[in-house]
Amino acid sequence: MQEQKWLITGVSTGLGRAFAQAALTAGHTVVGTVRSEKDLRAFEELEAGYAHGRILDVTDGDAVSRVVAEVERSVGALDVVIANAGYGLEGTFEETPLAEVRQQFEVNVFGAMATLQAALPHMRRRRRGHLMAVTSMGGLMAVPGMSAYCGSKFALEGILEALGKEVAQFGIHVTAIEPGSFRTDWAGRSMTRAARSVDDYDELFTPIREARRKASGNQLGNPARAGDAVVHIASVEHPPAHLVLGSDALRLVTATRTAVDEDIRDWETLSRTTDFAEGAQL
Repeated sequence: MQEQKWLITGVSTGLGRAFAQAALTAGHTVVGTVRSEKDLRAFEELEAGYAHGRILDVTDGDAVSRVVAEVERSVGALDVVIANAGYGLEGTFEETPLAEVRQQFEVNVFGAMATLQAALPHMRRRRRGHLMAVTSMGGLMAVPGMSAYCGSKFALEGILEALGKEVAQFGIHVTAIEPGSFRTDWAGRSMTRAARSVDDYDELFTPIREARRKASGNQLGNPARAGDAVVHIASVEHPPAHLVLGSDALRLVTATRTAVDEDIRDWETLSRTTDFAEGAQL
């Protein structure tokens, strides 16, 4: 495989670290963003000369642009960029403060957009490259108690789909990575949980929250294998626009899409009643 230069945000732990480790093992150069000097040193020790750390807060759009430009100058032309940095916010819709929802979108949506926007002009000029972002199976289906998180990932899915159609003419690929439950800290230490305040949700939501806590550290998904899968699609001529990772994600996403298709079919007649007799078709 030809050596590539990668940029991945959020490589301290979790899937970001797994993606970086897999790319390094495959012989690629990886620039990984972290939030502290300690994490930077730990990342660069993974593979001296090939692992390059940068301290970055992805919610600072100007800083993201500066880091990407500096990496292009000092490390070289980026072939693969993965907007991975993000976190989970758990809580029922009614109980989740809007300030926490806004912060969820600031990181998961606008942080990812800033990363991809900063890299895109360089790839467009070269007429090649692969932009990826980690959404979630929660970007294609939703569960109770994760409205803010799923909302942010649904938003990112739409952005990526439109982006892919815009930049295909330049030889740039766009992939949404949609993991299921992987054995990382996402559902444990890394998750933010809104405070409970409405007893009416106890019967539905308390078992869901407890089950998620108990499953943390024992999830089905293997992060190392997710890393191998992402490295593989970065090497193929026609990578997918959507990469669902994990059998749980396949099952839940498929069930959701089937339910949507059924609604469309069941209500097709009513849907057609809203047209004018004559008009332009998109």
